[in-house]
Amino acid sequence: MEETTIDDVAAIQTTWASFERLVGLRGRRMYARVDERRNAYTVCTPVKADDRPDSLGLQRGTLAGGWYLRGRLRGEPPQIYEYIADGMAELMAMMPRDDTRPLIEYYRRRDQIELWLPIQL
Repeated sequence: MEETTIDDVAAIQTTWASFERLVGLRGRRMYARVDERRNAYTVCTPVKADDRPDSLGLQRGTLAGGWYLRGRLRGEPPQIYEYIADGMAELMAMMPRDDTRPLIEYYRRRDQIELWLPIQL
């Protein structure tokens, strides 16, 4: 299930809050997909058997497969969110990016975010 907004901090914060209220956090894996070509930020979570995305006004989508260079941020919210852009920039400096696929943020725990940079091998 997913909800997309523009890639802007205020819009992202509003979308996250709305999405979390709709789907709940307990037992969920939470992701974000960042498509810089479209200026789009998508909050998403895998669909569970009893989920009804259509009745919640949410779309269905898929995270792109393939190889990713991964990094991990650790820290307390909301400060940890301030390091996402720098963390992605650090990964981009390490290896050429596959810009046909979006960047991925995996919210592993409240205080851990994995950053996934799509790469080609």
